[in-house]
Amino acid sequence: MNISKNISIKSHNSFGIDVSAAYFSESHHLEDLKHLLLNRCHPDIFILSGGSNLLLTKDLNAHVIKICHKGIHLVSETENEVVLDVAAGENWHDLVLWCLEHDYGGLENLSLIPGCVGSAPIQNIGAYGVELKDVFVSCEVLEIKTLKTQTLLAEACEFDYRSSVFKTRAKGKYIIYNVRVCLSKQPHVLHTQYGDIQRVLKENNTDKNPTIKDVSDAVISIRKSKLPDPKILGNSGSFFKNPTVGKDIFNAFHSKWPEAPFYKITENQYKIPAGWLIEQSGLKGYRENDAGIHEKQALVIVNYGNASGKQLLAMAQKVIQTVKEKFAIHLEPEVNII
Repeated sequence: MNISKNISIKSHNSFGIDVSAAYFSESHHLEDLKHLLLNRCHPDIFILSGGSNLLLTKDLNAHVIKICHKGIHLVSETENEVVLDVAAGENWHDLVLWCLEHDYGGLENLSLIPGCVGSAPIQNIGAYGVELKDVFVSCEVLEIKTLKTQTLLAEACEFDYRSSVFKTRAKGKYIIYNVRVCLSKQPHVLHTQYGDIQRVLKENNTDKNPTIKDVSDAVISIRKSKLPDPKILGNSGSFFKNPTVGKDIFNAFHSKWPEAPFYKITENQYKIPAGWLIEQSGLKGYRENDAGIHEKQALVIVNYGNASGKQLLAMAQKVIQTVKEKFAIHLEPEVNII
């Protein structure tokens, strides 16, 4: 089993930040993972998945283990549903495409989200009205301290908006190595009411009786029009969560900015698009050296070449401060900052 020392992990994070790992290894199956944890070269470990939801601001003085487990397996099938086990190292979008080829529905709105399957439950990834928790059954985890495996059902994962137990009270406790999802067979229930999906379906002449592939194609088109390809321009997708505010704060905000878009969650909770707040703060397209805000999507912080993690973090902090001063609303990063 290869163990590299003082290796750059620039190619392993979507911001393209050139930081080094004290030690670096790849795990290709569960026994690899157990062996590496037992024989680690450093007391601290850092689990790396696709590196797509990560802002690295310093070198990693740890044994970095990249999860490369592969495999998609059919667990069970009925007339209406199919249950799949998916290894944590599978590319998320490749999984979506595989499901479309087999006419399994439920993931089409989550097309083109970067990263790997194992990190999807941590973030409870979501887009265009759908979240992972909507199809999630369970995940298999390895407890780092004991090397014991467990199966965690959805309730135990404590899913929330872009969050889960893996980001809160169980942070750093488990490594996810398998994810189980339940997907639909014909007839599918489509979610086309959110964002620009209906508009793109009409443009593609697929709005009358759209298929799950039509919805996926629409989502891909929308995302490509707004979000830069991290292989070309370093980024981590949406950097900030859409803030949720209470009724009193919302009423004060809405009376001053009646044109602002919003989503009513409950009688006392409202979600305001972070991208709108950032754009109205005059920061869309803003740039300092190689750190900037994308010109087409204000939610995206980008690395134009050689920005450091600290420079990108400073850009994020500038956004948070500017929005707070203008709207009295606090933005929270969606990206994990190390």
